[in-house]
Amino acid sequence: MILTAYFSATGKTKKVAEILASAAGSDIYEIKPETPYSKADLNWMNKNSRSSVEMKDKSSRPAIGGEKIADISKYDTILLLAPIWWYQFPTIMNTFLESYDMAGKKIILFATSGGSGLGESAKLLQVSAPGAEIINGEMLNRIGSGDKIKQIVDKYI
Repeated sequence: MILTAYFSATGKTKKVAEILASAAGSDIYEIKPETPYSKADLNWMNKNSRSSVEMKDKSSRPAIGGEKIADISKYDTILLLAPIWWYQFPTIMNTFLESYDMAGKKIILFATSGGSGLGESAKLLQVSAPGAEIINGEMLNRIGSGDKIKQIVDKYI
């Protein structure tokens, strides 16, 4: 089975996640921060904003709120989607991966961004999911229809 797990700070990535999950025929799970991000928290131009501080500290693990996934073992493939912050996945994605046993799973990274790509996201997340295969998928900016996302997903699963 396939799971689409996503983090969306502003709601833009959530819309893409819904299209991605539909195209993949997967279950969907939202990674919700215990404390939601405010507009000020996301101000990347402020070196003291919450997101800037988290991304500078590679050991940062923002807490996740809401319900946990009841049975992660039923998924063999996880489509992991998030916005790119500072050329990589936000550290809450490390928190998510470290919350479950990901050994033996194929994790495909997809992202949204105002301008940067996936960079070294797969390499940087691997430490949080020992025994999993993590690969960079694609950027899903301005992707348009579900048919286009279906073509992209079919390349990886």
